[in-house]
Amino acid sequence: MSNVAQHTLAGPATLQGTSLHTGEKVSLTLKPAPEGHGLKFRRIDLPDMPFIPADVDKVQTVERATTLAEGSVKVHTVEHVISALAGMGVDNAIIEMDANEPPIGDGSSRPFVELIRKAGTVAQNAPKRIWEIREPIHMEVGDGTLITIVPSKTFRVSVTNVGPEGRFTQYFSAEINPTVYEKEICAARTFVYYEDVKPLLDKGLIKGGSLESAIVIRGNEVMSKEALRFTNEFARHKALDLIGDLMLAGVRILGHVMAVKPGHGPNTKMAATIKAEYARMRSMVPAPISIPNGEGVLDIHAVLKILPHRYPFLMVDRIIGFEGENKCLGVKNVTINEPYFPGHFPGHPIMPGVLQLEAMAQVSSVLMLRKPENLGKIGYFMSADGVKWRRPVLPGDTLVIESEIIKMRGSIGQTRNRCLVNGEVASEAELKFALLDR
Repeated sequence: MSNVAQHTLAGPATLQGTSLHTGEKVSLTLKPAPEGHGLKFRRIDLPDMPFIPADVDKVQTVERATTLAEGSVKVHTVEHVISALAGMGVDNAIIEMDANEPPIGDGSSRPFVELIRKAGTVAQNAPKRIWEIREPIHMEVGDGTLITIVPSKTFRVSVTNVGPEGRFTQYFSAEINPTVYEKEICAARTFVYYEDVKPLLDKGLIKGGSLESAIVIRGNEVMSKEALRFTNEFARHKALDLIGDLMLAGVRILGHVMAVKPGHGPNTKMAATIKAEYARMRSMVPAPISIPNGEGVLDIHAVLKILPHRYPFLMVDRIIGFEGENKCLGVKNVTINEPYFPGHFPGHPIMPGVLQLEAMAQVSSVLMLRKPENLGKIGYFMSADGVKWRRPVLPGDTLVIESEIIKMRGSIGQTRNRCLVNGEVASEAELKFALLDR
């Protein structure tokens, strides 16, 4: 997270042009959006004017461009406008279009940067969502593509472009902020290899394409209406695409992104990885637990009267509810001060699985000893079956322990148990006990 404010547009601004694939005229309008809204496309040419979030979960295809879909509604070639908004620091915006893709312009994101400048930007009251990468994230694709993100206090992109047979190998690296993006990146144009697009041209599938909207490479010849804008223009455009595709993760990052031979497919896979890792990291923050009121709640003092366990072996802080006579819910707040952390994976503290098993056993004991006929007894472990550990339990997690009696015969009881963190199963087991007099 960050104290830097979210930004949106100061007002609407409209751009008209030609779409790449259909060659049709399209009007695109950027509009302000509230805090936390994110970037969303809106197809105003369709009934109900549906929205499509700029979210990696909505990515449908990544062949030569990034396509988003919400049901049957699609928007194509979204990476340039998203890149411009991300590069210029805009977090929340509505992108209205009266067709299924933005104007292609000159093949760069400069027209969208100029549109953002025309609209203006304003700070909002909420902080930006910025995730500082603490451990490297690496991805490798069979065709030689590599994307690695390493820790950095800034957002930096380093790109190596490698064309077929090693043609036009170029490198570009820069720390990304609105000034650098506008000056060094947004003007870099789309480039294509003639052998890749000729079949599409023959089929009439790129009706809006021309030497004014892309650079065409034929052999070692660069075909363009104007000279290259940078000696490494291809690497800069790859950086432009990468910035747009990574924004689909829904969170900005502080980290150094190093990409060799990037493309929309690998870029969006990395965006999905960032989104998943960010969600996993946030899940370590315990969600608020609603403690039920009434006689079903047992605080630590009541728990101590039932169980014989004491520090450091007491694994239940509170019983937060009973469901009938056969189900019970307990809580253990896992803190960095637990006595086992200094010796269990020092530097990478994880709650031992056997202690999660012990927590399940203790909640099971509370459940069984609650029965009138078992008052004053003590539960002894007999066996554990179907034991599974699903995910690590870390300092700061709140462990919710579920226990259910599945069999009770005389002094022998059997329970089904789960430990959960934020609704996600961390471990599970079926336990058998003997209840004996103290």
